[in-house]
Amino acid sequence: MADIIQAENSIKFLGTAGARFVMIKQLRSSGGTWLCLAGKNILLDPGPGSLVRATSSKPKLDPTKLDAIIITHKHLDHTGDLSVMIEAMTEGGFKKRGLLFGPGDALEDGKDPILLKYLRGFPEKTEIFKEGGEYRIGDVSFSTPVRHIHGVETYGLNFRVGGNDILSVITDTKYFEGIEKYYPGKVLIINVVRFEVDPSLDHLSIPEAKRIIEKAKPQKAVITHFGMKVVQAKPWEVAEAMTKELGIEVIAARDGMELSL
Repeated sequence: MADIIQAENSIKFLGTAGARFVMIKQLRSSGGTWLCLAGKNILLDPGPGSLVRATSSKPKLDPTKLDAIIITHKHLDHTGDLSVMIEAMTEGGFKKRGLLFGPGDALEDGKDPILLKYLRGFPEKTEIFKEGGEYRIGDVSFSTPVRHIHGVETYGLNFRVGGNDILSVITDTKYFEGIEKYYPGKVLIINVVRFEVDPSLDHLSIPEAKRIIEKAKPQKAVITHFGMKVVQAKPWEVAEAMTKELGIEVIAARDGMELSL
């Protein structure tokens, strides 16, 4: 029997790939992120390889023990293994269980949904995101505070346990003024695809992530979801330089890295 993460509140990075070529070449894994919060197992953005990365994790993560799957947006690097992880969470559909959350353009019929039709009735409940929405998974509550500027409907996440904002996730987005105000988590995860600012692309860069961290002032920040130039720049060295400059601990996520909250 596979094990779950031991820590009560923790994060396991099944993958840290961002741009399409990093994903296609698997220079970094694209398996998404596994959260264990208040005893609930939550899978965030199960991209290609999520099932393999979970079952080969040390300790192993058992997809049949998932309580919920959340997708921030429908792009392939965030949803490639969604169908198989729904199949796993519900044990082939024989157990109607688990929750599924995501944007309307990803999950609603008539809007090019990304989940195979025969699987749509497998989860116990499917909830569609809206801007400013509030949701629950047992004792875990989370919100989608603002719609991001991205090519498809996209939302970041704030997780609360025991009334505390313990974790914020800024997924793919173009930078916009005041974005940091929406994400008050003590730990802040930021998807950073670009090494340098490129206003023509709807993705954050290292300088923009630095600006967000400086303004948000989390206790700890984690950069992840790296594009090719960030990978080539050695993200652990980039994070070390950001830590020295900002006076806030910044960590570059690694495939398989576990972080206690």
